[in-house]
Amino acid sequence: MALLVGALLAFSVGLLATGVGLDRDRAFYPVVTIVIASYYALFAVMGASTHALVLESLVGAVFIVAAVAGFKWSLWVVVVALAAHGVFDLTHGAAISNPGVPAWWPEFCLTYDVTAAAYLAWLLKSGHVRAVR
Repeated sequence: MALLVGALLAFSVGLLATGVGLDRDRAFYPVVTIVIASYYALFAVMGASTHALVLESLVGAVFIVAAVAGFKWSLWVVVVALAAHGVFDLTHGAAISNPGVPAWWPEFCLTYDVTAAAYLAWLLKSGHVRAVR
C-alpha cells in the first residue's frame, strides 16, 4: 500500500505543481529534494537518537548539496538526486539504525522519490521546464 500511495502522491503533487504553475520556477524541485532529504533527520529527533541524527544529517547534507547544485547548474542533477534518494530508501535500514522511522516509510519514500524524479525528467525532456537557467 505504501508503494502505491507514494507513487500516486508524487504524481499528484507533480500534476498540481504543473497545473498551477509552481514548477515554472526552477526552485520547486530542488526545494522538494531538500525537504525529502530532511525527513530522516526529523525521524531521528522523534526517535530521540542523537547518533542517528548525526548520521542522517550527514547523509541529508549530500542530497541538499546536490539539490543546490542542480538549481545552480542543471535540474538533471535534481533528477539524479531524487532517484538516488529512492535507492537510499531501499538500503536505509541496513545503513543507519533510526528508531523514529515508521516501518512503512522506506517503501513510501522510495516510490515518491522515483516517481518525482521520473516526472521531473519528463518535464525536462518535454521542454516544459528548462534544465538550465
